[in-house]
Order: sequence, then C-alpha cells, then structure tokens
Amino acid sequence: MYCHMTKITSIIVLLAALLLWGACDSNNEMTEEKEITTIVLPPQEVTKSNQMKVYAHYMPWFETPSTNNGKWGQHWTMANCNPDRKDATGKSEIASHYYPLIGPYASSDATVLDYHALLMKYSGIDGVMIDWYGLQDKYDYSLNKRNTEALVEAMDRAGLEYAIVYEDATLNDLDNEMKISQARIDMLYLQRNFFNRDNYIKTDDKPLLMIFGPQQILNPKDWTAVFNVMSAKPAFVVLNGFTSKANDANNKNSSGEFLWVNSNPDYSNIQNYGIYIGGAMPGFYDYYKEGNWGDGYTTYNAENGALFKRQLKAAMDANLKYLQISTWNDFGEGTNIEPAQEYGYQYLNIMQDFTGVSYKENILKEIYRWYELKVKYNNNDKISKYLTQAYYYFISLQPESAINTMNEITF
Repeated sequence: MYCHMTKITSIIVLLAALLLWGACDSNNEMTEEKEITTIVLPPQEVTKSNQMKVYAHYMPWFETPSTNNGKWGQHWTMANCNPDRKDATGKSEIASHYYPLIGPYASSDATVLDYHALLMKYSGIDGVMIDWYGLQDKYDYSLNKRNTEALVEAMDRAGLEYAIVYEDATLNDLDNEMKISQARIDMLYLQRNFFNRDNYIKTDDKPLLMIFGPQQILNPKDWTAVFNVMSAKPAFVVLNGFTSKANDANNKNSSGEFLWVNSNPDYSNIQNYGIYIGGAMPGFYDYYKEGNWGDGYTTYNAENGALFKRQLKAAMDANLKYLQISTWNDFGEGTNIEPAQEYGYQYLNIMQDFTGVSYKENILKEIYRWYELKVKYNNNDKISKYLTQAYYYFISLQPESAINTMNEITF
C-alpha cells in the first residue's frame, strides 16, 4: 500500500513539475515575443551654465563601399590607403593619424549621424556648421549634398541647430560669369531647402551663411549680384581677413568674420564686426604627405588636450557669443574631437566642463553602447524597437530611462 501511494505521489509531483515548467516556458516565450510600444518623445534642450553658443564644424564627406558604388571614399583613402587592409587588431588602413572609435563610416548612415548628434547633445554642443560644396555634379559633390541633407534630418531629430559653410573654392574651373550663376543656383537651393527650417541658425532673424573664403568670387559687387536673386540676404560671415572680398564702399554683403584654425586666437578687434564667430581647435596633424595629397600643413601639437583648453579659455575671456570647434571629424587634417581610439572621449569631456552641462563620460559611453547595439542588431526588429525607444529617451534628456531600456533587451 505504501509503495503504491508513493508511486502515485511521485506521478503527481512529476505532473506538477511538468505543468510548472510548461508555464515557465510559456512565460519565457511571452517575454521573448513581448513587443515594446514606442513612445515618441520630442527633443529637449540641454541646460548649460555657459550660455555661449558652441557649434562643431562638420565634414559630411565620408563614404564606404555600401554608399559609393563599392568603393571607399577618398577622404578615407587619399591616394594610397586601402581600408580593406586591416592590421592584426582589425583596424582598417585609413588616411588619418586618428582612428574613429566606431571605425571608418559613411556620412549618410542615419545610425552614425544619430550617434554623433547624441554625443554632441550630451557634451553641450548646440549643433553643427556644415562644410558644403554646392550643387555642381562633379567629383563627390553630389554625395556631399546627399549627406548634408541626411545630417540636417539627424540634427532636427535631436533638436540641434545647423548652418552652412559654403565652399566657393568649388567654383574654381568656371569663368567669372558662370561662378556668379552657379553661386546663385546654390543660394536659391539653400533658401528653399534649409534657411526656412526651424533649427537653422538665425542671427537678427536672418539665416547664418558662412563661407570658407571667399576664394573664387572676389569682388563685392559680384556677391551683391549673387544675393540679389534671394528674397532676403542672409547673415553672411566670411573667413577672418576676407571682408574686403565681400564689402566695399558701395556693397555691404558680409556681416562679420569667423576664425579658423589658429594656435593663438586674437579677439582684440571683434567689436569691429556685427557678428564674430570664434574658433577652437584640438590640434592639427594632417595626413596629406603620408597620403600622397601634397606636402601638408604646419602641425600643432595637441599637448594632450592643453591646446584645446587654452583656446576655449581665450573664447571665454573674450566673452564670445558664438564659437566654432574646428572640427568634429576632419580626420584627414587631425582636427577632430569625435571620439577616437587614440584619445577616447577626452575632447568631449573637456567640452562638458566648458559648456557646463551636468553630464559626464558615463553617458557618452552609453551612447556608444547604443550605437554598437544598433549596428549589431540592425536586422532584428524586436531589439530595434527597444533601441528606437532608447533613442527617444536620450533626445528627451532621460538618459537613465534610455539605459534601463537597453538593459531590458534579452539577447
């Protein structure tokens, strides 16, 4: 009798265990199948104790084989580098002394652009000043145009600002009449596609237009002719020392100047300009000679961040309203502050201190983790939904919620 009851009891226990296991397995399946409901959140503006407007000069010219008909873009290769060649650590051979933390990338990649925008946001950078080549269909200019449009969308998503830095050097092979004609076409495009956008940088209610020069249109009356086709003249800001190319007694086109890479910024005469945009660089260490793109330029040692700090202090002492960091990502010239293997988040840490945000490096590392997950699970719809939600938490300044959302992902 005892043995019979023991067998019955064992069977009951076994059945109960099987039922319990089935319930747990069912719950596991439910957990795996559970889909997050995306809550779309608007971007919020970061609080900074330093009210100076800080922008990063941005190069939208990088291409990978997937975006450039199977070939790496020239700004990763110059004349003699091949990113398909990798060293023992897996690093690609690129035309730079610095290696991006995320490796060589395409400037039209939305995930890359969102990663950059989030890093800027949590470093107190207000937006970007975009190096722009115009609309001519030659060299890689059309790709630059496409990438700029993608960058602008990313800045809008993150609630950051932007302005165009026009490269009139691209007009070099045209006669003067055609230079003016092409510049008019470029200006009308900017007016139609960018100047009226909410996040485009305005000063005195005018869209800010910077120019890296002028280098090709050199007569003030010609700039007057260029701007006459527009409904309103932009706030035109030329490179330091180039005002005479845009203004004279009869033509007033430029509203001010901006400082480019300079080891010893001099702000003693900025009161002479309606607008003055200062500059700060982390250093200058170009790859041109090694990349067989000429002899290169003067090297300015980064001094492990000391040069950058001095330049930021000079801008603070001058009580500047606007500051341009040169640059976010010109890896070819080695003026980049984007996180790189050689210096990590050093320059963004310095920016966080300078702008006076409350965030520290730990948040920048979480943004990097978000990027890595986005790339790794790009084809996983379930995980992508979690990462989309994390992005909305990041742009709405809820980083802890973003981190918690990433931690909820089951792999």
